[in-house]
Amino acid sequence: MGLAVVIIGRNEGARLIRGLASVAAADRVVYVDSGSTDGSQQAAQEAGAEVVALDMSQPFTAARARNAGLERLRLHGTRPELVQFMDGDCELQPGWLPSARAFLAAHPEVGVVFGRRRERFPDATVYNRMCDWEWDVPLGEQRACGGDALMRLTALDEVGGYNPALIAGEEPEMCVRLRAAGWKIWRIDAEMTLHDAAMTRLGQFWSRARRAGHAWAEGTALHGAPPERHCVGQVRRALIWGAVVPFVIILLAIALNPWALVFFVIYPLRALRMALREGATRPAWERAWLLSIGKFPEAMGVIEYHLRRLAGRPRGLIEYK
Repeated sequence: MGLAVVIIGRNEGARLIRGLASVAAADRVVYVDSGSTDGSQQAAQEAGAEVVALDMSQPFTAARARNAGLERLRLHGTRPELVQFMDGDCELQPGWLPSARAFLAAHPEVGVVFGRRRERFPDATVYNRMCDWEWDVPLGEQRACGGDALMRLTALDEVGGYNPALIAGEEPEMCVRLRAAGWKIWRIDAEMTLHDAAMTRLGQFWSRARRAGHAWAEGTALHGAPPERHCVGQVRRALIWGAVVPFVIILLAIALNPWALVFFVIYPLRALRMALREGATRPAWERAWLLSIGKFPEAMGVIEYHLRRLAGRPRGLIEYK
């Protein structure tokens, strides 16, 4: 089965060069650049990749960039059967492509396969460790994949590719449509990519969580109805813990007694419960606190999506690095 790689990025520098070197075994490599000023396009050309410069007069989304890479594969050169998507800050692990290709050859009902994405520097910051934990989803059939995955081009053609209007959460949304078309999404026990989140500040974590809330809200607007109920649970939890509970506590403090603010103790108690449930290890404590704190920016993202939608304002990117 012919295999191509689509990499998207902007100003990734040395990370892009590592990523390009890791996919040299692919039949074709397409790099979609979104306005880099660090020589990324030239570096990609020198590495033998086909370079697509995204039209930046239109609003950028990762989904639009991935679709541009797909369009290049469809209209120019030999059409591949399989497409590996990868972000420009990632490096493909040795052995991933043969393992993933063999799995798809043995399972014709599977349209998307992905493996273990790891952080390159998980111990650099608590935020990187959190990302590394998020990537480790269970083995077997899944409802969605992330940005790195090997996909059948016929499956992508069947559902029309990525939704270019989404500023985040484009892979889970597309996976909803893939599953509706009868395709399966599968996580296999194989190392897939190294990712460099490069999150060193709370502000970056906050922005990333806000973007997640926005993506969940938009996903719910598109596919929240039964039976799919896409992202409904995430939106509900974000709004309850990130908006409703603090609003009620503050309202009680203003209307009745300032001592009502003591009810904010529910947040550390909730974090305590989560940490104890996972063994009270250091990583468990870190995740418990970040998951608790993250509900506030997640709620902000949900509310921001709906306010923009009501006002008819265009959606802007929410970036964390």
